[in-house]
Amino acid sequence: MRILIVGSGGREHALAWALRRNAAQRVEMFCAPGNAGIAQIAQRVPIKVNDVGALASFAEDSRIDLTVVGPEAPLAVGIVDEFKQRGLRIVGPGRNAARLEASKAFAKDFMCRHHIPTAHYRIASSSNEAIGILQTGEFGGEIDSVVVKADGLAAGKGVIVAASRAEAIRAINELAGGAVSPDAVDRIVLEEALSGYEVSLLLFSDGESFRLMPAARDHKRVGENDTGPNTGGMGSITDVTVLDDTLQNKIVRYVIEPTLQGARDEGFPFSGVLFVGLMVTADGPRVLEYNVRFGDPETQAILPRLRSDLTEIFAAIAE
Repeated sequence: MRILIVGSGGREHALAWALRRNAAQRVEMFCAPGNAGIAQIAQRVPIKVNDVGALASFAEDSRIDLTVVGPEAPLAVGIVDEFKQRGLRIVGPGRNAARLEASKAFAKDFMCRHHIPTAHYRIASSSNEAIGILQTGEFGGEIDSVVVKADGLAAGKGVIVAASRAEAIRAINELAGGAVSPDAVDRIVLEEALSGYEVSLLLFSDGESFRLMPAARDHKRVGENDTGPNTGGMGSITDVTVLDDTLQNKIVRYVIEPTLQGARDEGFPFSGVLFVGLMVTADGPRVLEYNVRFGDPETQAILPRLRSDLTEIFAAIAE
């Protein structure tokens, strides 16, 4: 089997490693654009992840049997739609389903429509509107925490957990001032700050059926003792202490199943890897975010636990 992996990070290296590790058949691996580590087990292809047309043409010309997409950006711009239009097998959600990650405002409204438990929120179309909402006291007083999110993709750096209203206003101004891509801040999402512990629950889905992966937890703050801003890729664990069976069953019933059903009802059945980021509060689990692909760094912790053939799983999703 000839497999193309799209991406260049630790997540994609873990995917390449896992695809080779338990494969029942010979695997010839390509990675676009890859990295030095991936080059030890796959042939690097000098195509950028967002160059969807070039990637599809390479898959056609190189007789690629299956493409696996690592990062969110190519999913958001429609790589899966392009590949499927050309009759190429690929694992991942189409552009409409990718909005669950590409737009935090869309995701929050989706949760609201389908009664999926999440934090109270408001969506602002400008920094001035967001600041005005904060000043009404809807999210608490001057010293209460509030979460500020850029609507679009921001490489894990578009979420600020502000400890006070003044800090939240600074965060809004920083986002609007260019701290992330301008496209990411067309809208700003304000959320109540939830207390509890975080859980990442990932699953494989073909649009109808799904199978859970082991729960994981990542570490978001850059500083010692959970200080500093949120960012991606600081580290992850997965073991039986992260999530017990009772709570997992509750998440499946009230979050996973309504999410997949909601996607079907809205005309974009979710196929690929769905990542649900949750806060387990005193009142139960609440969804913080959706990702529409493997997480980084959760992938590096989860995939070493996989005993079955990942190529078979991906082929089943694609078919």
